[in-house]
Amino acid sequence: MSTVKVGEFNLLRVDRKVDFGFYMDDGEEGILLPKRFVPSGLQVGDTISVFVYHDSDNRLIATTQEPLAVVGDIAALKVVSVTRQGAFLDWGLMKDLFVPVSQQLSTMRIGGKYLVKLYIDAQTGRVAATEKIDKQISNDALTVKEGDKVKVQVYRESELGYVVIVNGVHQGLVYKNEVFTHLHIGQYIEEAFVKKIREGNKLDIGIGKQGVEKLTGDQSTIIKLLKMHKGFLPYHDKSSPDDIYAFFGMSKKAFKMSVGILYKAKLITLEEEGIRLAEEPTVAEPNIN
Repeated sequence: MSTVKVGEFNLLRVDRKVDFGFYMDDGEEGILLPKRFVPSGLQVGDTISVFVYHDSDNRLIATTQEPLAVVGDIAALKVVSVTRQGAFLDWGLMKDLFVPVSQQLSTMRIGGKYLVKLYIDAQTGRVAATEKIDKQISNDALTVKEGDKVKVQVYRESELGYVVIVNGVHQGLVYKNEVFTHLHIGQYIEEAFVKKIREGNKLDIGIGKQGVEKLTGDQSTIIKLLKMHKGFLPYHDKSSPDDIYAFFGMSKKAFKMSVGILYKAKLITLEEEGIRLAEEPTVAEPNIN
């Protein structure tokens, strides 16, 4: 009986060579690794990591290509074609990923990017995707506690801020007034932590390292002014106290202290001519687990 996991990477031994590739040993008839995906120097008896999924003829196929997501992952993927039955997403492989109409929250459009979770369809055994992620995440039994470091992914925007998926299993909220850079749907943020667990197991999430997420009034003022001036301000430690006070409404000492804190929090960068708003928080395009 085959122990191969469809929609995931598997370590398989090369069983035999044919003109059009190699067959990998799956305990049954073997899974073809097409010639175009065969790494240089591969020999019968070698063991390599391959991704296994179904091809257009519904046969199991192996590839050394790396998909943008695997089964169980949540990822933002782009629609490349649409039919009456559903939409097809680019997930980095030769065959596109199918999203049935029944698994769409709204009609998907070509070129649109949607947040989906990959799963194995119970009827076909093939990898598919669903937009109905709310059913896949739960806060009933939390696996995190206050102060824990977590990885989050932006799910959607709300009136209070950004709803995020925490460690791939829970839902949390990042308050809008605590975010000093633009977040986009599907974005992965590697550095985050659980600020507070409220009644009903609701999670408040802080972005960045614990202890630097909350800015004082002066620090917040600098960030807001940077945003208003296209991310750059020509002020630094050599600027005159009068110029700093006239523009920022704070003393030079307060300015230098706030700039130092913002720099350590990686919210700004220091340049010879002034200060610049840092780019978005570290984003990993792989997947959250």
